[in-house]
Amino acid sequence: MKLYIGIDWSQSKHDICFVNTKGAIQSQLVIPHSQTGFWEFEQRRKRLGVPAKDCLVGLETSHSILVDFLWDRGYANLFVLPPTLVKGSRTRMRSSAAKDDPGDAYLIADILRTDHGRLQAWQPDSGLTRQIRTKVRFISFLTRNIVRMTNRQRAVLLRYYPVAAELFSSLSTLISQHFILAYPTPQAAAALDLDSFRKFARQHRYTHKSKLANILAKLDQDDPQADMDIIDACQDEAQGLAHVLLDMIRLKRDNLKQLQELLDLHPDQNIFASLPGTGVYLQAALISKFGDDRGRFPVPGRVQAIAGTSPVTIRSGKSKYVRFRKSCDYEFRHIVQQWAKQSLRSSVWANAYYARVRPNCDSESHAFRCVANRWLAILWRLWQDHNPYDEMHHLKQRALRSQPR
Repeated sequence: MKLYIGIDWSQSKHDICFVNTKGAIQSQLVIPHSQTGFWEFEQRRKRLGVPAKDCLVGLETSHSILVDFLWDRGYANLFVLPPTLVKGSRTRMRSSAAKDDPGDAYLIADILRTDHGRLQAWQPDSGLTRQIRTKVRFISFLTRNIVRMTNRQRAVLLRYYPVAAELFSSLSTLISQHFILAYPTPQAAAALDLDSFRKFARQHRYTHKSKLANILAKLDQDDPQADMDIIDACQDEAQGLAHVLLDMIRLKRDNLKQLQELLDLHPDQNIFASLPGTGVYLQAALISKFGDDRGRFPVPGRVQAIAGTSPVTIRSGKSKYVRFRKSCDYEFRHIVQQWAKQSLRSSVWANAYYARVRPNCDSESHAFRCVANRWLAILWRLWQDHNPYDEMHHLKQRALRSQPR
């Protein structure tokens, strides 16, 4: 006997519904998000007399401690349902827009009962891949906050000390933040000579020594001076942001080093490292999105749809409409668009394809999505075959396919 279990999860509690093969509700309960609640669920399943291996469990996330508990207890038939699938299936139960958590739990169980043959069972990734995924998300979080805080700092500097925002390549560098802490006002920087500046650069391991004279010349320009009251009011904020940014920049740098060490241990690292335009972060980000289970993406169209690079085609009778895919993994789409952009620096065919499609695209992002769509099809094939990318081999294959038959 099979038992279909639908779980409508949340951060604090979970609504659970047990359904038999005929669609009848066997039991319903609400458990807290705690070890006690998890064991309460396990005891309810045991009272129904169905072993864990014969249960099909559906829920809308794989990022929960509840999933770890279910996997450890032998629930091998786990299905992670897209929230859009559950939302689109609500009308099968009622014609109104009403919804509640117990109803969604029953709906998930019933979707498993009727449609599990076309759903992909979820398989957990290795511990190494999950470590990489966690690092990637943390680095992405740090990057977003560094950008946000440097934008704020730039706005403050432009009000009272604009030259400090343009001295070095970026405000998101350690040397820029050290300079703002050491010389927080135009008056403090005015007393700086070349010898003192060289000493400062050596102290903070600035390697572009040939640029020091030009940087110092920027400080000597006759720029407008802010009012002293404004300088006094703004310098504390600029320095406060510098202290925070120094910690965040160092933390990001250290995590990138740790990420490289994890990548060196991953069995698929040679595949992703061979891709043009991928550095440590993009390689790790792509590994975290593809995962370890080759059956998760049985065709390239599946990964292209999740990444949002392939458009949606709507056909009805003689009409045909192609539109932008809104429902996707936005983080994944950003990653592959960045990869497509970087690949133009070193891939011959990617440059040629970009030049061909760009005039027909609405924007540069649209063109990058087109390039990323092609790249994902290539990467899917390499990933399935466990082969690294070879640009020359790819160009030869393209040339053979383009020959007239």
